[in-house]
Amino acid sequence: MTPSTPSFTTRLSDAARIVEAGLEALLSDNAAPGEIARPPRLMAAMRHAALGGGKRLRPFLTIETARLFGVEEQGPLRAGCAVELLHCYSLVHDDLPSMDDDDLRRGRPTVHKAYDEATAILAGDALQTLAFEVLADPATDPDPAIRSDLVLGLARASGLGGMVGGQLLDLSAEGRYGPANLSDADVRLLQMMKTGAILAFSVEAGAILGRADAAGRRSLVEYGRALGAAFQVADDILDREATPEALGKRTGKDQEKGKATLVDLLGMEGARRECRQLVEKAEASLDRFGPQAQTLREAVRFVVERQV
Repeated sequence: MTPSTPSFTTRLSDAARIVEAGLEALLSDNAAPGEIARPPRLMAAMRHAALGGGKRLRPFLTIETARLFGVEEQGPLRAGCAVELLHCYSLVHDDLPSMDDDDLRRGRPTVHKAYDEATAILAGDALQTLAFEVLADPATDPDPAIRSDLVLGLARASGLGGMVGGQLLDLSAEGRYGPANLSDADVRLLQMMKTGAILAFSVEAGAILGRADAAGRRSLVEYGRALGAAFQVADDILDREATPEALGKRTGKDQEKGKATLVDLLGMEGARRECRQLVEKAEASLDRFGPQAQTLREAVRFVVERQV
């Protein structure tokens, strides 16, 4: 695979910077129209969860997909911020003692460690609802049908048939609700729901804002799903090979809990081969868009090449 180019890494870091600024504005202490007040402790916990970390891959995908169609206004940035808020809520709740019970996230104490469990739950709840508020706001797009499509898409990607359902499957894979004996298909389904659904929607959101036709939108969703699958396999590889200091979080959790990953089922070389095949599938899904989709091609290579 061709390594990521300097122009790609510059675009990724530039997007991360504007997304950080967008999130800071959304998470200010100033009450928005229609709100009564913003409790300072809640806002501090939400900022702890959402600011100052991560490559902002999900909003980057939204922004770059919308750019394919010439849409570069505030809409893609706001939609990307909404997806990131939703993602950050999921991390806050995943880290709770009743879920993954983690003390470290992005090299800092998790929200329930920095504050307390009750505050962490409420901060996650507030990040989730704010994500949908941002998408429903006319500032994201003047067309109510587009905003409705965005809200529906994020709800489906993050809810019972997507991320939340995948988290339940993930807990089941630990043997919490009975013996767990996962097949390749079981692991792929779990990962498609828990991780892949939000990544795929990040791409689809850009297509929605870009008014993509049905065929173009299907191609981009296919690309997003392949990228999401590649991301998770690469994450499993990193979990085995990287140090906690490099990743900024605890490693080896799945092994500790006896939970199978594709690295276990396919072996390390088989997992790497799976990554390469998924990159090829994702790139093929972009053929119809020609050279304009070069940044998205590099994005899927980036997710399997990343070291941290």
